[in-house]
Amino acid sequence: MLTRIAAASFLALSLAATAAHAELRGTISIDGSSTVYPITEGVAEEFSKKNPQVKITVGISGTGGGFKRFTKGETDISDASRPIKQEEADLAKANGVEFIELPIAYDGLSIVVNKSNSFVKQVTVDELKRIYLDGGIKSWKELDSSYPDVPLKIFSPGTDSGTFDYMKEVLTHGAKDGKVRSDMQVSEDDNVLVTGVEGEAGAVGYFGSAYYFENKAKLRALPVVNKQGKPVEPSPESIRDGTYNPMSRPLFIYVNKKSLDKPEVKALVEFYLDKAGDIADQVGYVELPDEMYDRVEKHLKAGTAGTQFLTPDGKAKEAPLSEIFKD
Repeated sequence: MLTRIAAASFLALSLAATAAHAELRGTISIDGSSTVYPITEGVAEEFSKKNPQVKITVGISGTGGGFKRFTKGETDISDASRPIKQEEADLAKANGVEFIELPIAYDGLSIVVNKSNSFVKQVTVDELKRIYLDGGIKSWKELDSSYPDVPLKIFSPGTDSGTFDYMKEVLTHGAKDGKVRSDMQVSEDDNVLVTGVEGEAGAVGYFGSAYYFENKAKLRALPVVNKQGKPVEPSPESIRDGTYNPMSRPLFIYVNKKSLDKPEVKALVEFYLDKAGDIADQVGYVELPDEMYDRVEKHLKAGTAGTQFLTPDGKAKEAPLSEIFKD
């Protein structure tokens, strides 16, 4: 008798849970970074299995493109591979959009060359400046006289990409006269960049490390000489422990605070934070420490609006994530 009662109770709970899932319905609009896309897409797929009546669209217009829509109130969530800029935060305020900033994983920028390139063993930030900034070199031999005279073919994320913004910041430190060269092959789609570098003997490109990890058989990543003077290859371990600097960074989602009034959006964001670490690891990114996820969850529950990554005068803060993002 007890077994039958227990079974009936279990069935009732299961039906209640199923009903709760079935009650969630509506649409959720997400756009932004192609770098963050694999994590968000993975979360959306898992969420949709449990909540089939919720329609989720995930775009990849780049971090800047995503913020253009988000700050106008056109999307519920914006994927970003960099923190929001002052002018974007100002536009959101002007349009009455309050947002909650949520770090969700780490990523690194991989500098990649064609598999046939065996002569470049490592690269420094100063050498990357000579490659990517305006007036830069045209062949590998100009970078080092010991290299062959192979023409450079340069690939880069598009200007709406947070990856582009991050690289530019690393190379120029925000200098107004620091211009990126205009004769590059650009795309917002990292898969296009992978194909481009794979197909050109003199190619060099960069994108989020997850795309490199996924395409190791097609490309070779250059070790980057870090601030301590050591050449370090991109890997989950070097990104997590900070030795792959300055080419590593946190990734974010930004949530329209008003959208959290919709049960389906609130449920998705809570699900996202619960699953972000596991899915980030599955698709080649680096999960945050448990302590950081605890901070992020507290941030969401408190409904804390705005960004912690800008100084009072609107400049981007330069410090580890753990020092910037507080409870």
